[in-house]
Amino acid sequence: KMSVPDYMQCAEDHQTLLVVVQPIGIVPEESFFRIYKRISAVSQVNVRDSQRVLYIRYRHHYPPENNEWGDFQTHRKVVGLITITECSSAKEWPQTFEKFHLQKEMYGSTLYDSRLFVFGLQGEIAEQPRTDVAFYPSYDECETVEKRIEDFIESLFIVLESKRLDRATDKSGDKIPLLCVPFEKKDFVGLDTDSRHYKKRCQGRMRKHVGDLCLQAGMLQDSLVHYHMAVELLRSVNDFLWLGAALEGLCSASVIYHYPGGTGGKVGSRRAQGSSLSAEAGNRHRPGAQEVLIDPGALTSNGINADTSAEIGRAKNCLSPEDIIEKYKEAISYYGKYKNAGVIELEACVKAVRVLAMQKRSMEASEFLQNAVYINLRQLSEEEKIQRYSILSELYERIGFHRKSAFFKRIAAMQCAAPSIPEPGWRACYKLLLETLPGYSLSLDPQDFSKGTHRGWAAVQMRLLHELVYASRRMGNPALCVRHLSFLLQTMLDFLSDQEKKDVTQSLESYTAKCPGTMEVITLPDGLKLPPVPFTKLPIVKSVKLLNLPTSLRPHKMKSLLGQNVSTKSPFIYSPIIAHSRGEERNKKIDFQWVQGDVCEVQLMVYNPMPFELRVENMGLLTTGVEFESLPAALSLPAESGLYPVTLVGVPQTTGQITVNG
Repeated sequence: KMSVPDYMQCAEDHQTLLVVVQPIGIVPEESFFRIYKRISAVSQVNVRDSQRVLYIRYRHHYPPENNEWGDFQTHRKVVGLITITECSSAKEWPQTFEKFHLQKEMYGSTLYDSRLFVFGLQGEIAEQPRTDVAFYPSYDECETVEKRIEDFIESLFIVLESKRLDRATDKSGDKIPLLCVPFEKKDFVGLDTDSRHYKKRCQGRMRKHVGDLCLQAGMLQDSLVHYHMAVELLRSVNDFLWLGAALEGLCSASVIYHYPGGTGGKVGSRRAQGSSLSAEAGNRHRPGAQEVLIDPGALTSNGINADTSAEIGRAKNCLSPEDIIEKYKEAISYYGKYKNAGVIELEACVKAVRVLAMQKRSMEASEFLQNAVYINLRQLSEEEKIQRYSILSELYERIGFHRKSAFFKRIAAMQCAAPSIPEPGWRACYKLLLETLPGYSLSLDPQDFSKGTHRGWAAVQMRLLHELVYASRRMGNPALCVRHLSFLLQTMLDFLSDQEKKDVTQSLESYTAKCPGTMEVITLPDGLKLPPVPFTKLPIVKSVKLLNLPTSLRPHKMKSLLGQNVSTKSPFIYSPIIAHSRGEERNKKIDFQWVQGDVCEVQLMVYNPMPFELRVENMGLLTTGVEFESLPAALSLPAESGLYPVTLVGVPQTTGQITVNG
């Protein structure tokens, strides 16, 4: 049973050759990944004297039990092994080489070829020319790594091509071996190998296998023909598991034809990655030039030097974009009949979703994803669960289901701190929780909640804010706890029950005792800024009235004592000596009520919505436009007080227009 799913699989991976790169002995992680990065950059190679391109998929870890499914789908078969080791003396060399052989045995039955890269060994041994071993003095002196990898891939191609030709031109009559997946082997013991049914099953499975080899060898048109023939043969004998695989092969080849840029959503086009691609090879994949992507003959003997001008039967066997999805559905329904094929079914769902995302068919993609959620695999480790939920979240995000994406990301966050983990990852949990905020229409800026109706689902948002508080506490950051709790109280007050109001304020009180709240912006390590949270809702203000000055201090209009014709050319706004003479000025009412330097008052009607006494130690006016000295007031409001009058005072220090904001 294949146990480890690859959630990053896409349809175009079916055309890749799988190469595993692993360290032998003690190799520093940084050095290993430095070389691994250079090796994996050689991901596509032009086949010499041909119009074909080989695509390589590199992995630094691959479960051997997954390799056993290599006959079922050849892109699952480890065909190349590259090992990296350090060896400083000739004395260590025999032991190092022995380890290389042991590593090869792990994937031995499927390997086409292997290489050993030795760093640090110099002298007689290193100077002997060898094809399977490359010696380099150090990690900094290894310029030929990429060239060695290209040569290695060419050797893989030679083996692949010989296998393809050998299988495609099998002249052994009816004696075709029966290819099996691991769990089937015991079912075929004692079967009548001479029956027509059995022979058709053998033929159908082998046809499908040759289709896989053609696809890997860069012969798209040939693979389509083989897959179609395999589908007919396998359908006639109800060989459902392999029929599903033949249909999926048909889908993969058709996806590669229709979407030459790939469906994996990786940065940059697949076709434009490879360092070794020639200019002509790059041009072959431009839109409108697909005729060279495939071999025009239905089944050419070797696919090399085909007459590309003919375009005979160009893609006539290729599925339409709509048919691709129908065939994926059919294949998945067949996989679903076998509980041991859960990983294959899950990966097929993920591949179909990536194709549907390209086609902008979100609703259908969500059906495939829903199916993927319910596929039962073996007992997963916590790390595998986190990976599974994160990928589901990413796929839902890609098809525009933002809330569903947030839902799975939140589950992944909770998994980071599961009780079964010896050292819970609270930082990872907190980071993932922050990433769910947009999906739940939640921002951490209180100003976004100050106007208009409430956006989003308050109950879910409150739950999420409580989880952020808890994760902050477990991370040992009380300042973050205070900020998130303040935000919760300020923005969700209307949705809190009396008991919840008590609980939140008690928590806030206990946190602020350790770490007082501030009006500073908190910047998180990843650069996210958390704005300060002023409590503009506690107490709730029902009415605001700006009071006139007392009569004795109120400004009055003075009647002119002088004649109306006196010149008013004066630099002063008001002078008792020179009166304003213009008629419109004289008739205007005074349009200001407060005076610079005098104590001015604002009357508020407030009430306490909390089910307990609210003590406000510092309540003042927030103003703009004029320099204003606010004289703070302190008050104590009984629980659910009803309307209560409060007068706030302050002194304007300059003239101009004042705005009272709160």
